[in-house]
Amino acid sequence: MSASPDPFAGPGEGIQNEVDSAPAAAEMTAPPLLEFSPQMRRGDALSVLRRAFIAAGLDSPSLDARVLACAALDAETVEIAARPDAPLGPAAVRLTDFARRRLAREPVGRILGRREFWGLPFDLSPETLEPRPDTETLVETALQVIPHPHGPLRVLDLGTGTGCLLVALLHELPDAFGVGVDRSPGALATALRNALRNGVATRAGFIASDWGAALCGRFDLIVSNPPYIASGELAGLAPEVRGHDPAAALDGGGDGLSAYRAIVAEAPALLAGSGALVVEIGLGQEQAVGDLARGAGLAVERVASDLAGHPRAVVLKRPQS
Repeated sequence: MSASPDPFAGPGEGIQNEVDSAPAAAEMTAPPLLEFSPQMRRGDALSVLRRAFIAAGLDSPSLDARVLACAALDAETVEIAARPDAPLGPAAVRLTDFARRRLAREPVGRILGRREFWGLPFDLSPETLEPRPDTETLVETALQVIPHPHGPLRVLDLGTGTGCLLVALLHELPDAFGVGVDRSPGALATALRNALRNGVATRAGFIASDWGAALCGRFDLIVSNPPYIASGELAGLAPEVRGHDPAAALDGGGDGLSAYRAIVAEAPALLAGSGALVVEIGLGQEQAVGDLARGAGLAVERVASDLAGHPRAVVLKRPQS
């Protein structure tokens, strides 16, 4: 499965590309107060919502308006299009709330409490990063490089968050077993719910640990989307990111590489002989992450690009003898 279009936001290129992406005026101006009445027609409400989002400078105003209207009405887009003159009814209160929250720069996924990743539904929580389409590059790349895809593989997800990487991989690898690791108990609880929701919980375990410190044994595949934003760049992130994603899932230290140092240092003891470590990287980090890996005795096997053509996933393995 290839990376899918983002159902909730406009075309993005990962968190790093959301630095300075919001117009300053959108943050300086208070959002307009929308009020939808039960008597208002559905088609008119959708038009008002779209125009308000355009005026606010949101990246994907039409898509956001459609998604929120459908969620408020508990209806599909075709149903709204088929009956544009039907009144909003009780959904007016919910749509008003959704509209005001989005105009305050709360992401659509946070408003709805869920996000799609790899074609699967994932619950969100305040302790988890919101999965983004470019991270699907990790799943696609991992599936291409695992040594024996049809067998009892052991998969490790470092910094599991929502569990999106681990759950997606277990969904594609029915004979695999996996462990998700995170420092946040809240994130681990969310990941477990998502594993249950997507039918892979019997093959998944979740452990509280500082990266791989609490682990023993070896894994055929290790994946990680670690924090990789330099601390000094956090303030420049779009308000949808810095105001709603947990800082611990974003802050990669002074140079954005702190998590990679820990991960590559532990990887040789956790990787099976022919296993692979696949990590997501931010813009401009390909060389630095490769240098850290080589310093830990790992070789860069390949670098995969996302749909925008930016290096996104680095595959590391033990050097061939």
